[in-house]
Amino acid sequence: MKSVITTTISAADAAGRFPSSSDLESVQGNIQRAAARLEAAEKISGNYEAVVKEGGDACFAKYPYLKNTGEAGDSQDKINKCYRDVDHYLRLVNYSLVVGGTGPLDEWAIAGAREVYRTLNLPSAAYVASFVFTRDRLCCPRDMSAQAGVEFTAALDYIINSLS
Repeated sequence: MKSVITTTISAADAAGRFPSSSDLESVQGNIQRAAARLEAAEKISGNYEAVVKEGGDACFAKYPYLKNTGEAGDSQDKINKCYRDVDHYLRLVNYSLVVGGTGPLDEWAIAGAREVYRTLNLPSAAYVASFVFTRDRLCCPRDMSAQAGVEFTAALDYIINSLS
């Protein structure tokens, strides 16, 4: 799984060199932010059902036509799958916070997501709306510390930008 540490080591190894000072500073910065990332991951884990529900609700509030006949959410089963997908992405955001890199999102969510959504007639904008709502709803210090919030919103921004 890709993280700042594995990426740094892989790049140095591919170049046949030891990690440079700037490589090591990058790794050190990543390690210094680890406590905030783990706090964010813990807070998300402790309340993920509500976060998923609110994000999914925001998706259908912004795009109510999705519940029309022939659309991506025209049955309860399809609506449930939307919430399942939001849950899946949120778990991958959580995993990315734990490993300190975008590897889980890159490997299990982003690669091919747009093509799958296009093929299945699922608008990626609906998922983006869920994550934008989740990002914008975050309130520090109510939900987590300011630094944990920075780490969480950075991970959400990554998935938002990747699906946009």
